[in-house]
Amino acid sequence: MIRAYISAITKAYTRAVIPGNIGSSLADDYWYGIQIDEANSSPDLTRIASDMTLHASLPIHNNIKACLLLDNGTVNYYLDPADWTKKADGTASKLDGTDGQVMMEWPDFYYKVENNFPAAGQHQIKISPYSGAGWTLVPKHYISAFEAGIQRSTNKLASVVNTSADYRGGDNTSEWDASANSLLGKPATNINRTNFRTYARNRGTGWNINSYTHHKWLLWFFAIEFATLNSQKAVNTALTVDGYKQGGLGEGVTTVKGWSTFNSYNPFVNCGASNSLASGSGEVNITITDFGGSGVNVDVKVPRFRGHENPFGHVWKILDGINLKVQSVASGGLTETWISDDPATWNDANYTGYTNVGNQARDSGYIKTALMGSGAEFVPAVTSGADQTHYYCDYYYTSIPAAGVQLRALISGGRASNEVDAGLTYSRTDREPSYASTALGSRLAFIPA
Repeated sequence: MIRAYISAITKAYTRAVIPGNIGSSLADDYWYGIQIDEANSSPDLTRIASDMTLHASLPIHNNIKACLLLDNGTVNYYLDPADWTKKADGTASKLDGTDGQVMMEWPDFYYKVENNFPAAGQHQIKISPYSGAGWTLVPKHYISAFEAGIQRSTNKLASVVNTSADYRGGDNTSEWDASANSLLGKPATNINRTNFRTYARNRGTGWNINSYTHHKWLLWFFAIEFATLNSQKAVNTALTVDGYKQGGLGEGVTTVKGWSTFNSYNPFVNCGASNSLASGSGEVNITITDFGGSGVNVDVKVPRFRGHENPFGHVWKILDGINLKVQSVASGGLTETWISDDPATWNDANYTGYTNVGNQARDSGYIKTALMGSGAEFVPAVTSGADQTHYYCDYYYTSIPAAGVQLRALISGGRASNEVDAGLTYSRTDREPSYASTALGSRLAFIPA
């Protein structure tokens, strides 16, 4: 890390004093990323960097920090990255909402996408902590460590570890509180996007549900760190000979049977179930009592990526800041992807203030190529990518209206019974923002002004 930093500073100084170097930038000499080759069906990627040691030191990744965030957007305190029962100063933490919301702080970073470079069908995604010509800023933001819960007494979306009745999750069925299928401590579901947004904003200015853009960068940070598009690849904690990460996040909570009988497709994994991993990545095995009937327990694996629990699987997560314009064949025959990074424009009725970044695939199937473009859009351009072991390894489900045009939402990650179809890029576009389900949840987010 120190060597790479000194190298970058040296190059910057050289550009400043040697004629002919004007117009370059520090970002161009201090970056790391991946190259995707659409002609290669393997999900594994090529690492690229200004200095390959950056893939071992992962400087931007390692600046993602766990914290307790107050409703006014102030960090109350940071958590010990290896032990969330402690603050960074070693004293005891409180994750039950008393001290704020448990959030992952993402630092400012910059990105650049090179499409059809160095050859047709190849895409390079680069990230840097520094700015430069042609580089785009992703400002500091916060994503909930857990799938979003809700404080029932205030109708505020939450990211806490709390098993009291005030934080009953799912569809709020109180009759199960003393049973194995209890919803106490679980994420909130059976809420549509409009209400999820309202409950997040009830916490105050800057609070929202997670956006398409922020989920997109969680995906690409995973892909850059592990050099694969297969988020369900088996966990491998060993480093490569070069000191790089390998493997993936495991199958996730995606393999259960009999879920409907157990609790009518409500969530069954407590928020914080994988907290033994703290700010790390991997999976934690937990046992669900009586899931298969009285006395029949089921083991599931809860995935975590840099402190973000269940980034896929368990329950679907609905995203904001993206409205899909799905046209019938007679009304244009396109599925347009409209996105906005300005929460003031987010709505469930129109595309005002949004930008059309391209047309998505019209057929359900495994994702073969992504829309990409200058924003590194992960939604599919082409499906029929063979199966769950090739290309993006995740499924995409859509439907086409028989007539007219529908505004649809993007729902990501898959649910507990989706098995190999699930993953960071698994998505569906068959539902409008008014859709609610016991298996549909969200994440909480905070975007500083």
